[in-house]
Amino acid sequence: MTSPTQTPYRSNPKFEVDLAAIQQLAEKVDLNKLVHVANQLDAAELGQLLRQATAAKKAHTPPPVNSDFYGVFADLDPDLQEKVKLWRNFLNTEIVPIANEYWEKGEFPMEVLPKLGDIVREITDGAPYQFPPADPVKFATLFSLEMGRLEPSFGTFWGVQWGLCLGSIYMFGSEEQKAKWIEPLYHFEKVGSWALTEPTNGSDAAMGLQTTAERQGDTWILNGQKKWSGNAPFADVNVIWAKDTADGQVKGFLVELDNPGYHVEKLEGKISKRIVQNALITLDNCQISEADRLPGVHSFRDVGRQLAAARSMVAWEAVGVAMGAYEKALDYANNRIQFGKPITSYQMVQQQFVEMLGHITAMQAMVMQLTRVDLREGHISHERASLAKAYCSARLREVVAMARGVLGGNGILLDHDVARFFADAEAVYSYEGTYEMNTLIVGRAITGQSAFV
Repeated sequence: MTSPTQTPYRSNPKFEVDLAAIQQLAEKVDLNKLVHVANQLDAAELGQLLRQATAAKKAHTPPPVNSDFYGVFADLDPDLQEKVKLWRNFLNTEIVPIANEYWEKGEFPMEVLPKLGDIVREITDGAPYQFPPADPVKFATLFSLEMGRLEPSFGTFWGVQWGLCLGSIYMFGSEEQKAKWIEPLYHFEKVGSWALTEPTNGSDAAMGLQTTAERQGDTWILNGQKKWSGNAPFADVNVIWAKDTADGQVKGFLVELDNPGYHVEKLEGKISKRIVQNALITLDNCQISEADRLPGVHSFRDVGRQLAAARSMVAWEAVGVAMGAYEKALDYANNRIQFGKPITSYQMVQQQFVEMLGHITAMQAMVMQLTRVDLREGHISHERASLAKAYCSARLREVVAMARGVLGGNGILLDHDVARFFADAEAVYSYEGTYEMNTLIVGRAITGQSAFV
């Protein structure tokens, strides 16, 4: 019998229990053993156990994955934002679903080319081609960043076609050449390529180009080899750079796929950008008409002007690839349960994502400011393009390495896409100037001393 001051056990709010819940628990565990174990715990241990049990019952809904943490792109023109959505939807519908399949096969999905032509007409509102682009922000965010973010190999195909091949014809071509090639290439009715690097000359192409061009009347005879030329195995036209034997200056030539003396061999065994079709090209007394020489090119300085614009686009691509890897890894980690909880609930995993996001945010701010400089001054200097390319590609490597690591063993499988970003980042790091060469270009600008040789 209780005293007047005592409260009955079942009426005390602190001790009210759900008998039905206890009955359900009894069906799953031995309550006597459970009570016995609980009696062995001190108050702190029991409290920790209860907190863990309570947390486990709470459903966790992670916030949306957002790789633009500072809203760097939030102030883009509304019309451009709509076009980005349209382009992103095209990539997610037509390219992303087949990316891993074609990447693994090392083949290019030719069937997408007609659809590319249609979407280009829509997002450009029928505006004529121009390079460097009149609106570099639109060009960079639509194409370089979004393709890097969703399918980097496809971005390289696009960059070779639009930035290098088309850009050369637009900047240096005759009116007849422009009339023949710009519209078909612009709308992907034809495919273009571009070839500067050689088997023995890459970083020193400005001085050490071995491919020669010898003029005989109205014909040029090209001899030598080119390596890495993207799209070349199926390109209708290739921009070939060769050294004139008469004056020692670099000149550009438009060489068509069926031209006698022009031999293309697909490069096999790549571990990066496997959808991109690269080639080893052999020019064996390849005869080219004077009408197919680019008349606007007089020396390598002309090529350099084009490369500065293209290099800045690769910096943008690096940002996109980093964003894509981060987004895929975070989505995976939010849904990967280990020890009863999503792995994003662990401190070491969170630390890696914060590091990734910090790198990405710095990269985004850098390329956006670079584009503002382009708009303000009407061009991008070599040293500014090189700083962006060197910095962004180096940070990219760090981001994709952490993203791949978060996935553990699954990080080396194509199933989750991060492995593809991880591998493709190596090509981004290397092309359009190695990290070392771009570093030396910036070093020369800030010290006034060349350390190339």
